[in-house]
This record gives sequence, C-alpha cells and structure tokens, in this order.
Amino acid sequence: MANTPQAKKRIRRNNRRAVVNTNRVSRIRTFIKRVETAVEAGDKKEATEALQAMQPELARGVAKGIFHKNTASRKLSRLSKRVAALK
Repeated sequence: MANTPQAKKRIRRNNRRAVVNTNRVSRIRTFIKRVETAVEAGDKKEATEALQAMQPELARGVAKGIFHKNTASRKLSRLSKRVAALK
C-alpha cells in the first residue's frame, strides 16, 4: 500500500484516469463496430460514412495515449480496405 502522500495522490489520479480511458476505448470500439456492421450488411454508403466518423475518433485515441499509433493505423487500414472492396 502507498505510504507517501504523493503515492496516494497518484493512486487517486490513476483511478480517475482509468474511468476516462475506459470510456474512450468503449466509444472508439463503438465507432469501429458501426463500420464493421455496415460492411457486413454490404452497405457501401453507410460504411463510408461510418469510416469517416471513425477516423478522427481513432486519431484522438492515439493523441490521448489510448492506442499506439501503429495499432490505430492498422485498424484504419484494414477497415478502409474492407470498405473499398464493397460494390
């Protein structure tokens, strides 16, 4: 258990940040799911719109330190490829 005041403060801060970060990850996953469901349904217009809405959310996740830059790039690339393959 933490003994110093600073360590106790860090624990409190880490708990607050964990809640915020969990919400951000959940929000980004929701945006990704929207793209995936549109791709599976075969709706190119909806998938394209969902992909465009997902891109800034994913970039924000990278900026906030939620995802690694390469992870976000990989996810975006794979989804873009699937959307482009739709007719």
